[in-house]
Amino acid sequence: MRLKGKVAVITGAGRGIGFSGAEAFVREGAKVVIAEVSEESGRAAEAKLRAAGGDAMFVRTDCSRSADVQALMAAVEKRYGALHVLYNNAAIFLPRADGPVTELAEETWTRILSINLTGVFLCCKYGIPLIVKSGGGAVINTGSSASVMGIPGCDAYTATKGAAVSLTRSMAVEYGKKGVRVNCICPAGIETEMVKASSTDNADFDAAYFFKRAPLSRLGRPEEVANLAVFLASDESSYINGAIIRADGGITVTPIS
Repeated sequence: MRLKGKVAVITGAGRGIGFSGAEAFVREGAKVVIAEVSEESGRAAEAKLRAAGGDAMFVRTDCSRSADVQALMAAVEKRYGALHVLYNNAAIFLPRADGPVTELAEETWTRILSINLTGVFLCCKYGIPLIVKSGGGAVINTGSSASVMGIPGCDAYTATKGAAVSLTRSMAVEYGKKGVRVNCICPAGIETEMVKASSTDNADFDAAYFFKRAPLSRLGRPEEVANLAVFLASDESSYINGAIIRADGGITVTPIS
């Protein structure tokens, strides 16, 4: 029960890494708010967590919309009276639409940045004051292997994930003195719908084959990222601030062969 008594908001928690994180958080005693744009996924996630004995609440949220995020934080304060953990997990990856900057439609650039980067900004803008008011806590941002290495063919996505790392560092300095630790998890090749779609939509890329080249020779599992998020949310990581942690099986340090 490492998160007993803590209230956590997890964005994009309707499926994949976000839902796995929500499962791990409630298992460790946290009250979890599922901030998800899909009504169907959000309701299903809430039902599963409650059926498992967890305290969970779904709030439909488009993280790219200020009004939605403000309503989310108001709902959290009304229901629980506090916020201790903000896990910025929501993101989109559009392999067919994203691409090199010279071939990238402005509309695609705007859409990806609005969710992957503006969404993090808005959740932090309106979530951090509540964390401070609650006595401090943790912000967990989500980067990617694209945050720390060059990956062609998805320049908008790469830009947002690189920005997540830089924003993590600056916020760690800014809010550490107020009792808010800010860290970033950079996953790569996790067995989720997003990775499956990247292989399906791109005939030149097979994620499972690619990540067999990593030292651990496999794709990661969502629960492996969730375990790391639990650690960063808990008091066990009380002296960790501004860290960029790769959960990638070693692919980002693997020599090209």
